[in-house]
Amino acid sequence: MLAGVKKGRNQVSADAEASYLADVALASTFDELLARAEGAEREFRQAQATAPAAVQYPLAQGLDAALTDVTRAAYAARRAEIGPRGYDDRIVRRKAMATSAVHRWTDEAERLLTLRETHRLTGFPARPEAAALGAEIARVPDAPAAH
Repeated sequence: MLAGVKKGRNQVSADAEASYLADVALASTFDELLARAEGAEREFRQAQATAPAAVQYPLAQGLDAALTDVTRAAYAARRAEIGPRGYDDRIVRRKAMATSAVHRWTDEAERLLTLRETHRLTGFPARPEAAALGAEIARVPDAPAAH
């Protein structure tokens, strides 16, 4: 009657093991990628203070790429912290998500994601191609003053 019941734990699939190893490899570069993002931000902030938009724009793109890379590494570290069984088994994944180590990685990844999205929404200067073409950048007109 219990022939369908398996003994022992479920084994980790080859796909889950491969994904886990890839995430561990990416997570191991987190510190390097974070330092690169911090350097890119310093360069961009210095250029914002002194350089024209034509110089700022490539630096803004570099900062966006660096923030994207470090965010991916943080999410990979979170998945690696959960472990290989978490790729296949949602119960194992949910239990692991309640641990403090996974919470720390989740907080860091979401902080970096917020930085990237904020930069995308507010940090990019006007494209240099627009100035080269003599095109006017559309602006929202000021509201008329209330009398």
